[in-house]
Amino acid sequence: MSLELFSLVAGRPLSQGDSLAVKSPYDGSLVGTVRQASRADTDAAIAAALAFRDTPTRFQRSDVLEKTRAALESRREEFARTIASEAGLALREGRYEVGRTLDVLRFAAMEALRDDGQIFSCDISAQGKARKIFTTREPLRCAVAITPFNHPLNQVAHKVGPAIAAGTPLILKPSEKTPLTALKFAALLLEAGLPGPMLSVLLGPTAEVAEPLVRHPDVELVAFTGSVAVGKRIAGTAGYKKLLLELGGNDPLIILDDADLELAVTLAAEGSYRNSGQRCTAVKRILVQQGIADEFTRRLVERTKEYVCGNPLDEATRVGTVIDEPSAVHLETVLQEAVAAGAKVLIGGRRKGAQLEPTVVADVPRDCRMVVCESFGPLAPIIRVRDLDDALELANSTAYGLSSGVVTSHLPSALKAVRTLRCGTVNINEVPGYRIESSPFGGIKDSGLGVKEGVIESIKAYSYVKTFSLPW
Repeated sequence: MSLELFSLVAGRPLSQGDSLAVKSPYDGSLVGTVRQASRADTDAAIAAALAFRDTPTRFQRSDVLEKTRAALESRREEFARTIASEAGLALREGRYEVGRTLDVLRFAAMEALRDDGQIFSCDISAQGKARKIFTTREPLRCAVAITPFNHPLNQVAHKVGPAIAAGTPLILKPSEKTPLTALKFAALLLEAGLPGPMLSVLLGPTAEVAEPLVRHPDVELVAFTGSVAVGKRIAGTAGYKKLLLELGGNDPLIILDDADLELAVTLAAEGSYRNSGQRCTAVKRILVQQGIADEFTRRLVERTKEYVCGNPLDEATRVGTVIDEPSAVHLETVLQEAVAAGAKVLIGGRRKGAQLEPTVVADVPRDCRMVVCESFGPLAPIIRVRDLDDALELANSTAYGLSSGVVTSHLPSALKAVRTLRCGTVNINEVPGYRIESSPFGGIKDSGLGVKEGVIESIKAYSYVKTFSLPW
């Protein structure tokens, strides 16, 4: 049975509007419909946010987040199945994503109670006075968040949770490919007591929703996670406001001769195939030192056989679909280009609709599109490197700078990698995407502006510091 959901303006469902059909990437079945917003609804959402003055107390904001966490915990299987149905991700991915979202809510609830204000004594120099300067953090009047399809719950929570903790009204525009999870999550927040004007969720044509939100002069922040092209377009059109842009990644996993091979194979497989390879921090390039390349490749091919590709709702499935058939066709195309340039497909590579098998590709040329650009799918391209210096130079050679992983047992090599890699995160003996939900996260170059997300950093972005002083 499909869901019927509605865009929300200041917490209230729309009574009219065109209907958007949401279909399963796996079999094309109808998963649900969403009532879409118009330009008038967009303007109404902005007006409601700007007019809101009754900011909940720190305790009230924390309480809403904690109640939402408890409600999500009680419905975690339902949400996991919604994710699998509309995004085509395997059930295990949906369950994992719900778990991460529970962490976001927990940490945001904790941070809502934390006052990071400072006190500065003014009598510390000859020019000083008997005063003290204090800082406090104030919410923004209106923020906008635009979220992608690949993490339809956790990416939403990473925008909404910190905004609530900061006390900032937020207008959310989720992906039209995966809107059902976002709307169900918004319902939990409103049922937990979130004031309606603090959250609108709008689906609709770009010209009716996204563009007016980005351009509006009274929107004080635009937080966006998605493609480089759209992120740069936002940066060029948003005007004078804060930008929090988390864009693409082309994340390397560097495996050195002294690596624990079993660990390296596990990290390569999990990093390449989890979430159907659709993560900005997924392993996109496996750079293996040539002394262990043959053995590593053999083991990765064997491990890949364990990643069963099939119906996302089947418990045996470990890799579902990518988001739609055109995306799978694109992946198939870049794979064929690599093969034409000399690469070899060792396992996988077959496509059926939106499904592409987990694929190990050896002897990948360093300049082919598969590894120069971001390939958003379950591909594991292997490139041989001479030594650490060769690996670091190659890792830094693309336009991206999000995350990286290095597998080594040699501490000096690990430290050199941390110092040399030009990206936002370097994980030693871990996948590039490893983090906890409260730690800083973000990239440089075409991966972002260097402004971090993560619960703590996002709360800072969704607020501003006010300074005041008093006689003392």
